[in-house]
Amino acid sequence: MSQSKRVEVYTQPDCPPCQIVKQYLDHHKIDYLVFDVSEDANARNKMVNEFKSYSTPTVTVDGEIVAGFDLQKLDKLLGLS
Repeated sequence: MSQSKRVEVYTQPDCPPCQIVKQYLDHHKIDYLVFDVSEDANARNKMVNEFKSYSTPTVTVDGEIVAGFDLQKLDKLLGLS
């Protein structure tokens, strides 16, 4: 599958929904960047201040924000549905 969308996953350890989202992206062969907000203060600040999200996973697809666990919205943004 060719992909030109930029996908970022803001995550933290011990977050089961985060693991499911990453498995979902892997299953669909979607390339993505991972930012661990428990260790990366810049990523945490971006997630909270820029995206107005306070929970993980937070996923961005070409700048569109999916806060929390919402596979239907991910499907739509990734063109999978």
